[in-house]
Amino acid sequence: MVSRLHILARTATLSVLLASFVLTGCHSSAKISAPPLAFSKVPAADQESPYKTDIIEGRATGARPGQRIVLYAKTDGRWRVYRRSSQAFTNIEPDGRWKASIQLGTQYAALLVDPTYNPPDQTESLPIVGNGVVALAVVNGEGPAPVLPSPKILNFSGYEWTTSTGPIFRAGSRNFFDPANVWTDERGALHLRISGSPGKWTAAEVKLTRSLGYGTYRFQVRDVSHLEPSAVLTLITWDGVGTERNRRELDIELSRWGYSNNDNAHYVIQPYYVPANIVRFRVPGGVFTHSFRWEPGQVTFSTVAGSGNAGRVLNQHVFTSGVPSPGGQSVRIALYVFHQGQIPVKDENQVIIDKFEYLP
Repeated sequence: MVSRLHILARTATLSVLLASFVLTGCHSSAKISAPPLAFSKVPAADQESPYKTDIIEGRATGARPGQRIVLYAKTDGRWRVYRRSSQAFTNIEPDGRWKASIQLGTQYAALLVDPTYNPPDQTESLPIVGNGVVALAVVNGEGPAPVLPSPKILNFSGYEWTTSTGPIFRAGSRNFFDPANVWTDERGALHLRISGSPGKWTAAEVKLTRSLGYGTYRFQVRDVSHLEPSAVLTLITWDGVGTERNRRELDIELSRWGYSNNDNAHYVIQPYYVPANIVRFRVPGGVFTHSFRWEPGQVTFSTVAGSGNAGRVLNQHVFTSGVPSPGGQSVRIALYVFHQGQIPVKDENQVIIDKFEYLP
C-alpha cells in the first residue's frame, strides 16, 4: 500500500478545484479540470468530537442520472464514510444540489460516483478518480485547522519509508505521531522515540511506501527490555483501506500493555480477540530478530536470539486459520503509548531497529 494524499485547498467562496489525480503520499501532482463539485456549506473543523454531526451541502454540476454523492470526514488520520440508516450515499436533486449530515472532522471530501460504486468505509487515502469515481472535491473544515508537522521520507535497509503525522488511533489509544521522533543514524539503524512529558507524549511510526506480498519479513531489534509497561513497539503489516476486520494485519507486538506482570511479546493475526489468533510469551534483554513467513493459508512467526536467523529460537508459532491474503498492506514500524494501561508512561522511551529484510 502506498498512501500518498493530495489535498486541494478550497477558495474563499468554498468552490473546490477538481482534479483527476493520483493520491500518492506527500508529493503533489494534479491535473486541474472544470469544477463539477462545489461546497456551499461546510461544518467546523473538529478533531475532538468525531461523533458530533452537522450539515454539509454542495452542488454537483452535470451529474448524470443515477450518480450519487459519497461523503467522507477525516479524523485521526483516516477518512471515514458517515452512514445514515446503513446508507453511504447522498442523492442529488434535479438542480444538482445535495445535502447531508456528516460526522465532524478536520477535512471533508465529496465524491461523485456511479450507481455501482462501492465505497470503502475507512481509508487513509481517498479513492482516485476512475473506476466508478467521477469527480472528487476536498475542503478544510471551517475555523482554524490543526497545525500538523510535515511528514518526511527516509531510507532504511534499502527501502523508502514515510512517517505518520498527527493524531491517530492505535490499539484504542489516540497518539500524536511526530516525524521528529523518527531518524536513522550514521550506521543506518532506525530510531523511534516516545518524547514529551506525561500527558503530552508524542509517538513515532514509519510505513513502507510500497506493498510487498507473500514472503519472509524480518526485523532485527536491539534490547527492548527497558521499555515501560505502557510503551508499545509494533512490527506489522497493515492495510489503510477497509475496517479493522480486513486490514491484512499480521502483528509482532513488543509491549506489556500497561501491566508490569504481563508477557512482553505477542504474535497476532487480527482480530486479536479470537483466542486462536494470539500467542503470548516473554522476551528477555538483548538483541533479537523477529520475523514472520507469510504463505497462502499459513504464517509462521519466530523470534531468534541475536542478529540474523541462525541463533537460538526463543519462540515460534504457525497460524493456519484466518490468515489473510496480500492486497494493499504495507509494513509499519511504530512506537506509541497505550493510554489504557494501569501504569502510565513516565519517561521518554526509544527503540533501535538495526535492520529490516524481506525475502520473497
